[in-house]
Amino acid sequence: MSETDAKVAPPEEPPLPDALVLGGAFPAATREQWRAEVAKVLAKRGPAPDDVEDALSTDVAGLRVRPLHTAADAPASALRPTRAGGWDVRARQAHPDPRTAAAQALEDLEGGAGSLWLVVGEGGVPVDGIAAALEGVLLDLAAVAVDAGALFAVAADAALAAGVQRGTLGADPVAVLARTGALPDEAAAYALAARCAGTGVRAMTVDALPFHEAGATAAQELALSLSAAVHYLRAGVAPDQLEFRFAATADQFLTIAGLRAARRLWARVLEASGLPDAPQVQHAVTSWSMTTTRDPYVSVLRGTTACFAAGVGGADSVTVLPFDAALGQPDALARRIARNTSALLVEESHVAAVTDPAGGSWYVERLTDDLAQAAWAAFQDVERAGGVVAGLQDGSVAALLEASRTAQLERLAHRTAAVTGVSEFPFLDEKPVVREPAPALPGGGLPRVRWAERHEALRDRADRHLAATGRRPTVLAVTTGAVRTHVARLDYVRNLLAPGGVVVDAVDRDDLPAQVPPVVVLVAADDVAPDEALVEALRSRGATRVLRAGKGRDWPVDGYVFVGCDALAVLQQTADDLGVAP
Repeated sequence: MSETDAKVAPPEEPPLPDALVLGGAFPAATREQWRAEVAKVLAKRGPAPDDVEDALSTDVAGLRVRPLHTAADAPASALRPTRAGGWDVRARQAHPDPRTAAAQALEDLEGGAGSLWLVVGEGGVPVDGIAAALEGVLLDLAAVAVDAGALFAVAADAALAAGVQRGTLGADPVAVLARTGALPDEAAAYALAARCAGTGVRAMTVDALPFHEAGATAAQELALSLSAAVHYLRAGVAPDQLEFRFAATADQFLTIAGLRAARRLWARVLEASGLPDAPQVQHAVTSWSMTTTRDPYVSVLRGTTACFAAGVGGADSVTVLPFDAALGQPDALARRIARNTSALLVEESHVAAVTDPAGGSWYVERLTDDLAQAAWAAFQDVERAGGVVAGLQDGSVAALLEASRTAQLERLAHRTAAVTGVSEFPFLDEKPVVREPAPALPGGGLPRVRWAERHEALRDRADRHLAATGRRPTVLAVTTGAVRTHVARLDYVRNLLAPGGVVVDAVDRDDLPAQVPPVVVLVAADDVAPDEALVEALRSRGATRVLRAGKGRDWPVDGYVFVGCDALAVLQQTADDLGVAP
């Protein structure tokens, strides 16, 4: 070795440690130390609570979520996702014209979809158009999930005759009962399951969407779908003949935990039933309830978050509803974005590169366990009362879901929950998005709710008023004091009224116009004394309803608007007072 070589020779690498401990050079913090530090922070605002963890805990979908999670929160055992690699991209096809449906199906498959969700009958392709709707599809490669409601038997025959070799034929009497209020012939579904044994085609679906869309919490959705699956097992249906369909929402952690919990619940049912273990096949669909007709492009973001969560949660197939789904028949751009959402997450973001990305997150592990426990308790309650079929027939399931639906609507009304672009941050000057009308799905059973509907109805009223009068419904805000003392409260008033399509003009109290609109809001700091003269001046100039921004302090007004008030009621009353036609 030359002298030059000796000078540039790299040093010997140090031996690797037996175990690599991140942060190993630092002393481990204890839960008690964390609590003590948090108590110091909380004490700056007043007496520290006895239990700081409880004070910082929040309620999420009926579950108590604590602020700190450690390895102690991991379950003793966990059922990991069985899917390896990317999920199947399943495109929904429901165009009533078979030829159009066929063209769109081929476009979806050529654009990256791996399977089709074919809606048949009322709300979709006619039964006698199934073969035409699948014309050109390579059915030995592309799976088809048929969704025919009460027509499942004839639709199954037509699909098999058309050459369907993979997927599910979609028989689901419980879902039909939930959607329509009428229970179809269950014997035909069970005969179909026996007929499909060993063919590679599943006969039945356990569809949780009717429960989700009627307002079910995450635990209720899991519990009711599990009861439906048990109903089928009791009838002799083999577990491998069932595919489960769940909703995926923009609450990503709850969606991830829900899909993980669903597999644990199914495994427990099979174990308790003495049946051989069989993996739960999951089809996740981005939630219809979170779609909007107003500012529908925001639904691209909601759909992306829900798709991400479904993939991380281990769903085998994922359907992203196009952003314009609530408006009618989705156009080509919306369907392309829906397909590409999965493609980007799988191929570019590599979300599916790890089998269980959420595994080891103590928060997700704890949330999964809590959700599984809550769903199992709810499932036992349903079974104790006779099962999901009996509950749908006697109205107890409808009453259960009405309570949870009402609670969510109340959260939206009071702005503790939000639909971005509709109930919060609305874009009043948006151009309407118009689509070809879509046929209505079967009804008569549980309601099918979109959370944005009540706010959208108010926006529709305001737009009709604008078209008729040339001016948006307008409220006057009268300010008192320096701008810095009331500017935040004025912004609050504007944000409060905008979801109803109402705009706010602001004037200083010393610059009152000769004529004011019927609704006026007084905006000032809390320490501004009640001013009866100002209120009387406003009433003499046309005000029929005077409100005060802030909580009540004996002002001579008709009401108060403040953080936590029933904002939807305020919007409805304001529209009425301003003479906005229903």
